[in-house]
Amino acid sequence: MDALLSGRRLSKWYGRGEGLVRAVDEVELEVPQGQSLAVTGPSGCGKSTLLHLLGGLQEPDEGEVWLAGQRIDTMSERARARLRRDSVGFVFQAFHLMDELTAVENVEMAALLAGRSPARARRRAMQLLERVGLAGRAKHLPSALSGGQRQRVAIARALSNDPLIVLADEPTGNLDSEATLDVLRLFEELRAAGQTLVVVTHDMRIAAVADRMIAMRDGMLGSLYRAGSGR
Repeated sequence: MDALLSGRRLSKWYGRGEGLVRAVDEVELEVPQGQSLAVTGPSGCGKSTLLHLLGGLQEPDEGEVWLAGQRIDTMSERARARLRRDSVGFVFQAFHLMDELTAVENVEMAALLAGRSPARARRRAMQLLERVGLAGRAKHLPSALSGGQRQRVAIARALSNDPLIVLADEPTGNLDSEATLDVLRLFEELRAAGQTLVVVTHDMRIAAVADRMIAMRDGMLGSLYRAGSGR
């Protein structure tokens, strides 16, 4: 199966000399279309940096990133921004919602920026809020939503342009147990629907939903196995 997303000998480092830190160290990674992948490991092991490289938020110091047949690490920043807008959905630990916009306005923003009509963007946003169980909170500002509700809005926003892939960085890191279960159910639904996912997480409940898990340590990938395989 051809990879939708791939990283080839990806490396990213910070500092220099004796203070050099290899956040990502010659990583090889492929994610086929329709597959969900969880990258696990301790804090500081390079998981988030790897996700940022794969999503075009950072440039690697060495190596290549390919998405849907396009090499993205050599693109201009404007081209990468366009590709992120059209093809990649991001979910962050800190939600990154716009405080002055309602839930539905936050969700529809990406579609409006991509040139969809206001009516079409609003219709899609309401469909997604209903999908994540928040249609009744569409007109609420983020300050009036719980942490779990804000993350569900962020997931709806990530899906607003029907992205080829969703990249999630510690999506339950700021949530309590009940809210984590709500997000877990959403990721289970996305996986079942065939959405391509890469989730960086230290929460094994989230990782266990994925088709595959990879353990990361000191910037390098270790064992790779199917979720639930017991290995």
